[in-house]
Amino acid sequence: MTATQPPEPPSGTPEDRRRRRALRTRTALAAAAVELILERGLAETTVEAIAERADVTRRTFSRHFTGKEDAALDFVRLDVDHINALLRERPPEEPALLAYRRAVECWLADPANPARHVRPDLRRLLALLESEPALFAAYERIRVDAQEESIRIIAGRLGTDDLRDVRPAVVVDAGAGVLTAALRMWARGGADHDGAAEDLSALVGRAYDALTTEAASAATGTGTAAHQTP
Repeated sequence: MTATQPPEPPSGTPEDRRRRRALRTRTALAAAAVELILERGLAETTVEAIAERADVTRRTFSRHFTGKEDAALDFVRLDVDHINALLRERPPEEPALLAYRRAVECWLADPANPARHVRPDLRRLLALLESEPALFAAYERIRVDAQEESIRIIAGRLGTDDLRDVRPAVVVDAGAGVLTAALRMWARGGADHDGAAEDLSALVGRAYDALTTEAASAATGTGTAAHQTP
């Protein structure tokens, strides 16, 4: 527990019960947003309909989310939080980019807290990002905001200041960019493919291998790009 984090209340206290109720409400709203967008499309889905589906008021929705896109994409924030928790647990001697990659691999393989991205309905939602600019913009904002914590974690591993040292941001942007590219390619493959989680894990592995191969080629001046005429 850090100085900026309030202590967790004892189980069963009024504050604890309020937090559990709030979490259930947020989860219900997020699920309702995904369901309605997949049923009706983004344009035909309203905040009022999401609140009604979740059996809460419009005001309650606004206490949790700024809009329907944020509600539908809440799983992105939750999964990045999970990746960050796993990143904190990586051995301190691991190179920073490798630690990020291993955290992502553990996130995909964690049976106790499965990655939400691989659920069929959320995979279908990911596939809509390219055709729905508002949804894509919300996805990028949520992803980038959540990755700020990743940058702080990497800065701590490197013993540096993320406001002065570019390395933490470079590591996270590279590692998260690889994951985003793999997710985009995976989502384009269709929503009902058997073994989706395994396919994504393999694709993520190939994507990280591609990054390290290209980085090594760039560092040594070898590879296809080195032989091209400017």
